[in-house]
Amino acid sequence: MNRSSHSNTSTGWREWVSLPDLGVDWIKAKIDTGARTSSLHAFDVTEFTRDGEDWVRFEVHPWQESREDAVVYECRVHDRRAVRSSSGHAETRVVVTMRMRLVGHDVSGEVTLTNRDEMGFRMLIGRQLLRQGYVVDPAKSFLGGRAPREARRRNRGHA
Repeated sequence: MNRSSHSNTSTGWREWVSLPDLGVDWIKAKIDTGARTSSLHAFDVTEFTRDGEDWVRFEVHPWQESREDAVVYECRVHDRRAVRSSSGHAETRVVVTMRMRLVGHDVSGEVTLTNRDEMGFRMLIGRQLLRQGYVVDPAKSFLGGRAPREARRRNRGHA
């Protein structure tokens, strides 16, 4: 198990996260202790084979209701698994491993790729990643700091 040296880092119920491998500096995430695995809002998810291994290509739109600053990314498929959403809908999702920066610390974890159009956040951070040294304070938000004003405006649809 991946144990981090930053045990008991406090996080709020929502945080700004960065995904350095994808070149995404700011994406708003909901911290969800009810979810086992983290998930990312992904578009045009396409699986393919490269050198005999399963790979996936997907597009990430970091801003709510906007295609601005969209990023296309390719990586190896880590797994596929059945996931039941909060609405009770079960689906098989592609799982990838991804580095992210959460409340000032770099961590890696499994992330499922799914359509989160109906959800208020582009990313959800689940228990598996939080076990790497985070404690959730449900009364707080953005303990890792607020995104710059321009990023917050873009996230609300104001370029």
